[in-house]
Amino acid sequence: MKVLIARRVFDSVVERLAAHFEVETNPEDTVFSKAELIARLQGKAGAFITGSERIDAEVLDACPGLKAVCNMAVGYNNIDLAACTARGVLASNTPDVLTETTADFGFALMMATARRMAESEQFLRRGEWSKWAVDMFTGSDVHGATLAILGMGRIGRAIARRGHLGFGMPVIYHNRSRLAPELEAEVGARYVSKEQLLKEADHLVIVLPYSAESHHSIGAAELALMKPQATLTNVARGGIVDDAALAQALRERRIAAAGLDVFEGEPRVHPDLLALPNVVLTPHIASATVKTRLAMANLASDNLIAALTGAAPPTPLNSEVLPLKR
Repeated sequence: MKVLIARRVFDSVVERLAAHFEVETNPEDTVFSKAELIARLQGKAGAFITGSERIDAEVLDACPGLKAVCNMAVGYNNIDLAACTARGVLASNTPDVLTETTADFGFALMMATARRMAESEQFLRRGEWSKWAVDMFTGSDVHGATLAILGMGRIGRAIARRGHLGFGMPVIYHNRSRLAPELEAEVGARYVSKEQLLKEADHLVIVLPYSAESHHSIGAAELALMKPQATLTNVARGGIVDDAALAQALRERRIAAAGLDVFEGEPRVHPDLLALPNVVLTPHIASATVKTRLAMANLASDNLIAALTGAAPPTPLNSEVLPLKR
């Protein structure tokens, strides 16, 4: 069987897949257009994909031989899961292996935002530091401040644990459903309404999965509820925050600062955000350590190998399509 690896990945992962399949790779690391992706998927039984590739009904109908699409990411808003299920195509993602690494980065980004690290570094690099001043780049404390988490899944709980146990932060959260009492107790978390979360937050961290329902969950109305000294950190997905509304709130100092690893329409970044000093911007790298990215790639490979050889994939999204038609 033939498979496509849609983006450049580790050589060891290519070798693993090549032991089972005829593999087409993308060594130039091109981001395929939909037409290019369809052309590359002709005759392929499987696809190893990343967040760059959109698998929807049009792609599936144009590639009737496709049996499995395995995403090297925990988020899967790039996959139309209903369309895959309706056509008997297995879809999978890579949960768990990136939880702690992403939580490390989310907490670091929140701290950099609160303490104005990027802004002060640029000031220093421009040669503008000539003397000490009592109010030079004064930010806000992290220890003891209220950590508010929107989306209390694996990564949200890992961030809460860092804040509560490491920095003595009171933790509040809002989620689609409330956690079990023992899980709340583990991270010292208190469930509140979304409105209360925004009003009480000293540092808001967004870890929601993206969906049509969560699109622009944080917009102008929500930002207006926050404290002027509060910060917002987004390590979830672009589109959950209305970037234009956020830029306006930051420009008008209606909130103090933001840290963003994800953006609407990325890799394009809203130009108003680029012009602001009180926002820390990183290029979607929350899971970017060698160990974690390799673990993600290997788990995606495990899913693809299992799906196409008749075994049980470890992390399927629609196991009801199994076993796949040969």
